Amino acid sequence: MTACSGAKALTQQDTAPRALPSSVRLAEGAERLSAPVLSFNDTGLSVSDGVTRNGLWDVESAGLGWEFSLDQGASWSRGVGQSFEVKDDGPQMIWVRARDYAGNTSKIVRVPCVLDTMAPAVLTVSAQPEGNTHILKLSGLEPGAHWEYSLDQQATWRAGQGAALALLGNMLTDVRLRQVDLAGNASEGTSFDAAIQSRLAHEASDNPALPSVLTAGAHTHVIHGWVARDDTDHVTWQIPPGHRLISIQQLELTPKQAKAILTLQTGRAFGVGAPAARTRPQDLLGREEGAPPAVPLATSPPGDERAMRLRIEHPRGQALGYAIEVVLAPVD
Repeated sequence: MTACSGAKALTQQDTAPRALPSSVRLAEGAERLSAPVLSFNDTGLSVSDGVTRNGLWDVESAGLGWEFSLDQGASWSRGVGQSFEVKDDGPQMIWVRARDYAGNTSKIVRVPCVLDTMAPAVLTVSAQPEGNTHILKLSGLEPGAHWEYSLDQQATWRAGQGAALALLGNMLTDVRLRQVDLAGNASEGTSFDAAIQSRLAHEASDNPALPSVLTAGAHTHVIHGWVARDDTDHVTWQIPPGHRLISIQQLELTPKQAKAILTLQTGRAFGVGAPAARTRPQDLLGREEGAPPAVPLATSPPGDERAMRLRIEHPRGQALGYAIEVVLAPVD
C-alpha cells in the first residue's frame, strides 16, 4: 500500500485564529499553546484499530490556527476550517499542532491510521450437497474480513460465522453473499440463484418420527420453507463435539403479518416430557413482540441432548413462508 500523501481543506473560508500580538513570542521553556484535538471515524470491524475507509479528519483548536503534516514534520500545511481530508490509501502518521500569528506552536498531536477505500474482491461461492442440506462454501475472503448474507435482494445483511452457509428448505430463491474488509468496505454481492438449482429444494418433513436432517457442515445455517394451515415442519440437527448452539432467529415470514409457532427441543424425538422452548403466536421464538426474535443458548446440552429438534407450526390462515437462522460456534 502506498502512504497517504495528499490532503485537501474542505472549506475555503478560513476562521480567524486567536493570536498573540505579533511582537510577543513565548520564552524558551515557557508553556506552549493548547494542543488541538484530532479525531476521525474509525470504521470497519473495530472502532479502535486505526483502520478506516473515511479519510476525513476533524480538528478542534479552541479558536487558534492549526497546521498538519503528513510526512512526520518535514513539511506543514496550514489548516482551513475545522477539518482536512487524506486522499491516498495506505498507512499514515497524522501530525497536527496549533499555531498563532506570532509563530508560537503547541505540542504535536500524532495519530497513526491506515486509510483503505478499496472494495474487496467478490466472494467465490460453490455449492456442495450433504444429504438434504446444501453447503455454500466461500473462498476469496481477505485476512481479517468477515462475510455477510442477504435473503431480500440486499435490502438487509446479516453477518455469517465460519466459512460457509448451509441451506435446507424450499422457499428461498435468491441468496446474496459478500465480504466486508477491516476498514468496512463491502464487496459486491455474489448472487446464488437457488431457484434454478433444483437440487437445492427440499420440503421439510411433516412426520415428527422422520424429521428432515440439517447437516451441521457449517456454523451458519438457514432453514426455510412453506407450511400450510394446520401443518407442521420438523427439522433436526446434531451439535458437533466441541461446538455449541449460539442462537436461533426468525429471519423472514411471508406474509409478514403472519404468525408461526416454533418449538425447540433437545433429544432425537419429540416427547411430552422433553424440555422445550415453545412460542406463542405473539412471541416469536420466546421473545416479546417487537424485540429481536432470538433464543440464545449459552451452552450446548450434554450427551444425547446434543441432538436438537425444531418444529414449525402454522395454526391458521394462508400458507406461511419462513426462514430461520441457526448459528453454531466452537466452544471457547
